[in-house]
Amino acid sequence: MRAVDGVLFDIDDTLVETRAAFRVALAAVLDRYVPGADVDVALAMWRADAGGHYRAYTRGERTQREQRMTRANELHAALGGPVLDEDAYDAWDALFDDAFASGWTAHADADAVLVRLLDAGIRVGALTNAGHAHQTAKLARVGLGERLEVLVGVDTLGYGKPDPRVFLEACRRLGTAPDRTAYVGDELDVDAVAAQRAGLVGIWLDRPGPRRVPVTDAEIAAADVTVIHTLADLPGILTRPPTGT
Repeated sequence: MRAVDGVLFDIDDTLVETRAAFRVALAAVLDRYVPGADVDVALAMWRADAGGHYRAYTRGERTQREQRMTRANELHAALGGPVLDEDAYDAWDALFDDAFASGWTAHADADAVLVRLLDAGIRVGALTNAGHAHQTAKLARVGLGERLEVLVGVDTLGYGKPDPRVFLEACRRLGTAPDRTAYVGDELDVDAVAAQRAGLVGIWLDRPGPRRVPVTDAEIAAADVTVIHTLADLPGILTRPPTGT
């Protein structure tokens, strides 16, 4: 018996190993623009996004270009790099994107869990806070694109998570009722908690290693969501064998 009829996944750092890809991208731009800068310091700053620029983009308040150019210049300011004007940023962004794409890989546990869910008759899709075309290319490159029936991006409705409307739209496209749909993502607040508030089953994938934003034990307890540390644990949570008669 299935506990859900569908599962929606976050993509970055859930299905795709994006943290490592960001490190590759930042190493490339720092080598050219800020030689000698500490890549791991830059990576922590980039992922933390203390100014909240990426989240402003997901709320529809800034364009992708605006948020990334601002973050690039903030990174340079912190590490001693040059100010990027529009033309300089274009070159920076092209270098960043090429290196970023070269670092994309699927998490080792991703494909197997997608296959197991599909074999169990569970519908599978993705809801992401990045653009649809960008994420389609990413999934195709890592070999996961054909596993997903639906992909909803931040540009589908013009805003993204944690807005409950994007979760409901993703369920609608997947063809499953929200209360019979799980959402799995690596961020406690915008993934698991937001999904649960939208009426889905929220599941937080807390992979080993540094979190993008620190989370306290009290915050985890207050969230009251299911926590897993590998996607391999997911099928056991979402399916259960039939009882004997």
